[in-house]
Amino acid sequence: MRLLVVEDDPSIAAALTSALTRAGHSCIRITRGSEVVARHQEADIVLLDLGLADLDGFQALAQLRQVSEMPVIVVTARGDERSTVRALRLGADDYLVKPVRLHELLARIGAVARRYAAPVKPERYELGAVVIDTRAMRVTSNGETVTLTPTEFQLLTSLAEHAGTAVSRADLIDEVWPEGYAANSRSFDVHLAQLRQKLPALAITTIRGFGFRLESPE
Repeated sequence: MRLLVVEDDPSIAAALTSALTRAGHSCIRITRGSEVVARHQEADIVLLDLGLADLDGFQALAQLRQVSEMPVIVVTARGDERSTVRALRLGADDYLVKPVRLHELLARIGAVARRYAAPVKPERYELGAVVIDTRAMRVTSNGETVTLTPTEFQLLTSLAEHAGTAVSRADLIDEVWPEGYAANSRSFDVHLAQLRQKLPALAITTIRGFGFRLESPE
């Protein structure tokens, strides 16, 4: 992983880049916040200090967000809530307070990288007569709009993502209901029955003892 380390303290920068290099990362160190925009394309993730000499880290972050959505982890001595909230609202992906524990920093870098590497879900599914627009949260069947509840829509898109493939009941429940929501079997069955009733053009096959498969149109 290529890391752009924005840190103007020589001792901190040396220790940080040395540790990250030993962990297998490639580090590019800069000391000025004004260089972030110009150099960001050389890296995969930015590690940004807030207390820079030439430009406040918040300003550097705001400038970067005007041109790029690349991952940014703030690494700073400022541990107050106000700074944390401000950085996150400006678009930082994570926030760590110095002194940073190396293993935690490595874990945070890995977590941010995985989020950005996640495949982008399609904005549109076409399943025969049924068309799903995920951005507009709109479903049409034979050109007519079909009104779904938010839960029905989430269940439908989860099935559409795996069209032609068997998906377990447990996996569907995990995808549709937020973590910690105790979705019972009856609730799931009701939503699935509603989908089948509202979208008869879709073939949702029940696989006994396992789950379901949304059949792909020929």
